[in-house]
Amino acid sequence: MSHTADDVYDALESVTDPALGDDIVSLGLVNDVSIEEDTATISLALNTPYATEELELGTAVRDAVSELGLEPDIRAKVSEELGFDTEVLPRVKNVIAVSSGKGGVGKTTVAANLAAGLERKGAMVGLLDADIHGPNVPRILPVESEPGVTPDDNLVPPRSDGVRIISTGFLLEDEDDPAMLRGPMVNKFMMKFFEGVEWGRLDYLVVDLPPGTGDATLNLLQAMPVTGTVIVTTPQDMALDDTRKGIQMYNEHDTPVFGIVENMSTFICPSCGDEHRLLGDREGVERTLSDYDVPLLGSLPMHPDFGADGSRGALAKDEDSPVGDQVRDLVDTIADRISAVNRQKVASHRGEAGDDEDAETPSIKSEYDVFE
Repeated sequence: MSHTADDVYDALESVTDPALGDDIVSLGLVNDVSIEEDTATISLALNTPYATEELELGTAVRDAVSELGLEPDIRAKVSEELGFDTEVLPRVKNVIAVSSGKGGVGKTTVAANLAAGLERKGAMVGLLDADIHGPNVPRILPVESEPGVTPDDNLVPPRSDGVRIISTGFLLEDEDDPAMLRGPMVNKFMMKFFEGVEWGRLDYLVVDLPPGTGDATLNLLQAMPVTGTVIVTTPQDMALDDTRKGIQMYNEHDTPVFGIVENMSTFICPSCGDEHRLLGDREGVERTLSDYDVPLLGSLPMHPDFGADGSRGALAKDEDSPVGDQVRDLVDTIADRISAVNRQKVASHRGEAGDDEDAETPSIKSEYDVFE
């Protein structure tokens, strides 16, 4: 029995998006369907490689098409008309800011583990250490070489076990040298990082921002297509006060807040394994989540495996650490939140385009195999 594209669309109406609560056809997540002989090629409007929810959606689509007796060939594409930037960093699918309202809350530890965890899942990942005055990423993800330089004076990131890294620390003559830079020089460094780095093709560029709401963060929001931000805090009221300010800043710049990571939530005793809340109860965190309608992405404990200064390494790749699973679960949760925000963007733009009879067929920015 031969099938048409309409038959495939009908079958795909049985696939429900777990975060958005409607079928993928109604949401506009199906770009195109074509059939050649016994193969159905389906293009989905997905942009978050290796996110668990996208992989599960791909599997559900494959199953629905297979039930028709067709061989599924599933691809993923997004476009400028769907709200995805095609000019700034055109080879980077997602720019993920990791931020905090206050210093010393473990933001860099979270950023480094997020980058390492995404790379562990199979993604191509870059990590930009944009904390100009405190460039600590190389302590957590050490690299053995300096950045390369192209004939055009662009920087080529060295790698730490697959993660491409650029840090202000590479530009200082000695690791103990202070980065004594005023505002204009901070801007100059940031623009070099944004415009003068040969990142190559990336699924994710994780940006470890300085704490607070200063020049570096504003430059990022103005210069780069930021997919959204992960905000790191500790449970103390003082840290949460600054977290609220950060959320408001991102809201004012129409930048999605994926959620909050509660770091140092508890202390795990290495001798007895008991957990204790040393830095405050959960009430302040819960109030912040409720007041600003953002989710808790996960909680990370104090544990010797993080090291006293957070420099033990990337626990996202440490199979032996007793808190490694918690770090990897956090990475999975963040990836799914990124994916949900991207899919909501598509659904919103497709809904608006549906009201415009003159809307043009979108041009495609990027493509990848959902099952690669």
